[in-house]
Formats: sequence, C-alpha cells, structure tokens
Amino acid sequence: MSKTNSDKSSTNTNNLLLNSAIGFLSVLLLLLIVGLFTRIIYPRIFNERADLQSELISQIIQIEVLNGCGVSGIANAYTGLLRENGFDVVETGNFETFDVQETVIVSRSGVMKNALRVANALGVSEDNVILESSPDYYLDVSVIIGHDYEKLNTN
Repeated sequence: MSKTNSDKSSTNTNNLLLNSAIGFLSVLLLLLIVGLFTRIIYPRIFNERADLQSELISQIIQIEVLNGCGVSGIANAYTGLLRENGFDVVETGNFETFDVQETVIVSRSGVMKNALRVANALGVSEDNVILESSPDYYLDVSVIIGHDYEKLNTN
C-alpha cells in the first residue's frame, strides 16, 4: 500500500508541475498576443526629419565633425569649439582618408543656410561649402577638418 501512496503523491507532484508550466506558458502567450495587437494598433514612431521647417529645427544645427588631416584629437578640439558657439555636435570621428587639404563643409539636409552658418563660424570659404543631401543622414552638416586647420577660427 505504501508504494501506491508514493506513486499517487509523485503523480500529483508531476501534475502540479505540469499544470504550473502550462499556466505560465499560457500567460506568456497571452502577453505576446496583446503585444502584437498593440504594435499593430499603435505602430512605432519612426525618427524622420520634418518636411516643414519649424523654428526649432532651423535654430539647432546638428553637426558631425570628421578628422580629414590625420592630426590626433583635432576633431575633438573643433567639437568643443563648435559646441561653445551653440552648434549641436552629434558625432565625431575620422574621415575615410587623411589627405584632405582644405576644410570642407557639407550640407547633408539640403539647407545651405545652415552649412554657411557653420562655415562662417569656422572661417571656411564659401567655395568649400558643398551640397550633398541624402535622406539617410539625420544631421544637417558635416565638417571635414583638413590640413588647413591652423587657419580656422578658434574663438
């Protein structure tokens, strides 16, 4: 008789564990289904540039500063300078090559006025401001520091 009681308690324990696992997985499945329907009803908001120029967008110029001359730390130095002048530097790094002779300002958003403001702040000639807009960029201007960095404004 003791084997029968032990088999029953073992069976009851196994059933309890199985029912607990099924309950947990059922709750998990329900949460996933609710999440799916929530995503369908309320889709993610994509970070896209506004088509209309609001005052806020036209005042804040987002810039990336790239080292095109190979001098260590030059992009970081000009990042600080541009931030002191009220520009929003969102990225700093190296350009694809280090043979850029003159500093170049590239308008990525298509608003040349913003690129010219950055060029004016750095003392870069308008001849070195180019338009290369692309919807893949989420910034306004790229600054590629060249070997003429000593001639740029530092105040």
